Amino acid sequence: MKFSVNWLKKWVALELKAEQLAERLTASGLEVDALSPVAAQFDGIVVAEIEFCGPHPDADKLSLCTVNDGSAERLQIVCGAPNARAGIKVPLARVGAHIGADFKIKKAKLRGVESCGMLCSARELGLSDDHSGLMELPADAELGADFRDWLSLDDHSIEIDLTPNRADCLSIRGLARDVSASCASEFIEHEVVAVAATSTARFPIRLEDKAGCPRYVGRVIENVDATAPTPLWMREALRRSGVRSISAIVDVSNYVMLELGQPMHAFDRDQLNTEIVVRRGRGGEKLVLLDGSEVDVGENVLAICDASGPVALAGIMGGEASAVSDDTRNILLESAWFNPAAIMGKARDYGMHTDASHRFERGVDPQGQSRAIERASQLILEICGGSAGPVLVEEAPELLPVTAPVNLRLQRLNKLIGYEFQQQQVEEILIRLGMQPQYDAAGQVWTVNAPSARVDIAIEEDLIEEVARIFGYDNIPARMPSGEVQVGSAAQHEVSLAQMRETLCAAAYQEAINYSFVDVKQLEAMHQAEDALPLANPLSADLGVLRTTLLPGLLAALNRNLRRQHPRVRLFETGLAFLQSESLLEVPRIAAVACGPALPEQWSVSTRPVDYFDIKGDVERLLALRGSDQEVRFEKLHAPWAHPGASASVFIAEQCIGWCGAVHPLVLQALDVDCEVFAFELDLQPLQQREVQVAKPYSRFPSIRRDIAIWLPEQTTYAEVQSCILASAGELLQNLVVFDVYQDQKLKKGYKSLAIGLILQNVSSTLTDDVADPVIQQVISNLETRLSAELRG
Repeated sequence: MKFSVNWLKKWVALELKAEQLAERLTASGLEVDALSPVAAQFDGIVVAEIEFCGPHPDADKLSLCTVNDGSAERLQIVCGAPNARAGIKVPLARVGAHIGADFKIKKAKLRGVESCGMLCSARELGLSDDHSGLMELPADAELGADFRDWLSLDDHSIEIDLTPNRADCLSIRGLARDVSASCASEFIEHEVVAVAATSTARFPIRLEDKAGCPRYVGRVIENVDATAPTPLWMREALRRSGVRSISAIVDVSNYVMLELGQPMHAFDRDQLNTEIVVRRGRGGEKLVLLDGSEVDVGENVLAICDASGPVALAGIMGGEASAVSDDTRNILLESAWFNPAAIMGKARDYGMHTDASHRFERGVDPQGQSRAIERASQLILEICGGSAGPVLVEEAPELLPVTAPVNLRLQRLNKLIGYEFQQQQVEEILIRLGMQPQYDAAGQVWTVNAPSARVDIAIEEDLIEEVARIFGYDNIPARMPSGEVQVGSAAQHEVSLAQMRETLCAAAYQEAINYSFVDVKQLEAMHQAEDALPLANPLSADLGVLRTTLLPGLLAALNRNLRRQHPRVRLFETGLAFLQSESLLEVPRIAAVACGPALPEQWSVSTRPVDYFDIKGDVERLLALRGSDQEVRFEKLHAPWAHPGASASVFIAEQCIGWCGAVHPLVLQALDVDCEVFAFELDLQPLQQREVQVAKPYSRFPSIRRDIAIWLPEQTTYAEVQSCILASAGELLQNLVVFDVYQDQKLKKGYKSLAIGLILQNVSSTLTDDVADPVIQQVISNLETRLSAELRG
């Protein structure tokens, strides 16, 4: 938002200099990006009138002018401007005037004729880029007046960078309200007087999409002079706010937008057909916009239409066919409230960004449409003449936003800010912000009604922020922490996220933090785009959907590290995955990726690449935090994003909590990763649950170990073997280990041999062979029966 300090001072009684105002704005949360003078450095420029203009005796392209600068003496000046003529008033640089730091006006001879000064263009005075001719001034400009004082050029433009929630400050009126509060200055409200209808002209309005446009206000003004020049004061106000002057009617709509924050549009009434309809676009409809570009008006676009089709993109830009031109005699003024959800991101889809879309996306005052149309009507009648018809309002009041009362507790305010505010202080700040606080002394709480323009005030913390920033963050004293720390209870029934992070960091992983937004192509490559929720207003094209898995961000980060000569990468992330079905599900997950050597380079161990068992071991580290892992099992996984034969689903009891293993080569190829990558992704909630641990006494008696070697069908998994042994051995089994895996297709084709050690122990007595042997026999028998195992000789 760019504005003129002098314009702002018409709305707030302010004595600060521009530099002081800029500091105050930044201190109150409205960050100033730029502060610049509105005109170039010059002096000695006055208002003058050309009384006579004739040809130069020795130059065809020069004119010889007699100029009245308000003094008794007339000046002879040679001028080359094509618009130099008798009767116009222009800026005159007298002899001795300075333009810029180095240029001083002197008497000179041009083609043998003496010239006593210089008539100036707007560009020479730093007022615009127009150098096509002299800057023409209004006929009522005072002769001899100092041009800088007459046009109030000792002014500055301030450009502020607003956060999206402060749409109220996208207008002079809104800024003035905020500045009056932060500077404790009087806010000067400018009453907008309703323009009486002097014509019966109407144009029907119909709201087909009431949710997208709950209010549309229109007014016909007949017999306007569209060629009337825009007054210099308005052109200057627009210029100092960074808006180019186009024509009187368009300039009025831009002026009202800057002044009141309500974007407006003017149609050529005679180019509209039958009625205005606010609806969604339809397949195949097209519209040529004011900038000459042709766009498709699809079903997801809110459009302003007449009986023949779209005439404007709602809240973005009008159409060329119905635009106001010099031939326009009757206009239809539009002032509407569009739902930000219906406008958000649509301008970006068309590769545009307009002042109107910038405001509508953030939310304009839902009660400001009639005020804006009355103000614009008043200005158009003053400048262009004409007769105004009645104001027509079509609305669905139940769909308009309403600011609900918000409670503010004095105790809560003081506790959060760390300063003892008094009741009167708080009320003064709230009232200066245009709010209506009502104080309940018994409960020390205010019920606050915010102005309709303050769409950002919704909860108590919003009001606390307002009080703090208007009071001044610099005025809040610094204090040491009180030392009153509440000790939280350690939840023994759950594994903390901090424990998981520490475990993975101890395993040489580094934590990554990625956007929750990803490119839909990444999800499609992983075959996980089906449940993705597209964003209405994405930051960029490659951040267009909410992630359904954490892996795309991790794989992209891994790839960036590989390209920067980091061959061994270990990354993990915790965060939400978003799944869109009947409702949006937010699933907390933990995921990791690994590639390169299994161990850092060293002299004592030969280098080998990371494999499935490494990543499975890292998953087991996390599972071990739950205590006993006897409920955990890994089953072969068939998924399009996982490598077949080198990946597994992870189960706790009967619940699948995720997967681990190798990422499918086709996925890596699509994501431009040129090495083998192993990964895991697990749901956090079941992973964090554990039973409260109960202390058990150690057995005082020795354990015994029995080793068995068995042939098993090749497709039998160790999880099946483990489950069978645990069920068969009972409470005497303390541990089992696999210490050898052997295959020989010639000896026994289609089979593999496992050598397993079973460690048995009794808590009440020493185990004897009479007790241990039946247990081992039962284990072997069940393996043979259930898994078709054979005991090796």
